[in-house]
Amino acid sequence: MSLDTENAAKTSENTSVTERIRSKSLRETIELTGISLTAMLATGMLLFIGLDWLRDAPGGIGSNAELLFEQFMLLGAWLDFFLGTNVFRHPFTWRALATGVLVGIVGPLVGTYLVHRQMALIGETLAHTAFAGVAFGLLFVAVTGWTSSLLLVALIVSALGALGLQWLTEHTDSYGDVPIAIVLTGSFAIGTLVISWGRDTVAIPIDIEGFLFGSLSIVTASGARLVSVLSVAVIAIVVYNYKQFLFITFDEQAARVARLNVRWYNALLVVMTAVVVVGAMQILGVILVAGLLVIPVAAASQVARSFRETLYLSILIGQISVLGGLGVAIGASLPPGGSIIVIAIAIYLVAVFVSDRSIGGLSLH
Repeated sequence: MSLDTENAAKTSENTSVTERIRSKSLRETIELTGISLTAMLATGMLLFIGLDWLRDAPGGIGSNAELLFEQFMLLGAWLDFFLGTNVFRHPFTWRALATGVLVGIVGPLVGTYLVHRQMALIGETLAHTAFAGVAFGLLFVAVTGWTSSLLLVALIVSALGALGLQWLTEHTDSYGDVPIAIVLTGSFAIGTLVISWGRDTVAIPIDIEGFLFGSLSIVTASGARLVSVLSVAVIAIVVYNYKQFLFITFDEQAARVARLNVRWYNALLVVMTAVVVVGAMQILGVILVAGLLVIPVAAASQVARSFRETLYLSILIGQISVLGGLGVAIGASLPPGGSIIVIAIAIYLVAVFVSDRSIGGLSLH
């Protein structure tokens, strides 16, 4: 009788193991399918941005690009026909959508490292630094008449702010979050002072609300091109340095012992964060941009079983949040930033509800 009981227990255990393997295989298949679809969507958006740029080129290149660009507009017209809207036939909608898709990838991608290094406030700090950059950019454009992208000025100021924050953190004896608080409040204070002074000095109107809360209308063609180039660069850097970033994220001291240039990789991470923040600021605004770096990662960490799976799931959650938020914003005439963040928080709450695990249970794979 005991032998039968033992055989039954072994059979039940084998069945359980088989079911877990099948469940894991199905889970991985769904995740990889989602990542593949996201990659295809991002490729399509990069194609649109490229065509939007090349259609002004002389000769056959410009003519062919214009022809393919019109196909995107035709697709938008059909979408408007089926959805009962009047937005997808316009290029600015596609530029905003392309920008959203790209920052929906690189935001959670970089944010995964920030969250697991307990550096979530870095994104918020650099967003305020970028706001100061926008303020200086607006003033510079008003004084000089320079017509280049404001994002370029914001990017330079934000990158310098990121390096300054890194230096301040390494050369002060304060607690880790003190330099962050100083840079956050200081950069926003400078931005507000420049904007207030500029309103009384320059002749052009300064619509700062779009940069604070996000707006589809501030996504320009040059801004979308800059975001596309920077997004490809960030993805390439993360893929190439994946193991190094992973090592430093979970055991910085051991990375130093292994003679990794920890200072260089830390600086690279904060500069990439600045790049992502500047790109996402157009859609989400200064006040909400940090949410795209943190909330999808927090949601993914509740259900993921490894660091790599956290990366995959955070990107997928970021895409769902961005696309859903843009859909709500367009359909209900609401700010895109708030719509995206609310959807991301809803996904996070669902993840917390269905999982009782903590982030500390991750496997380093």
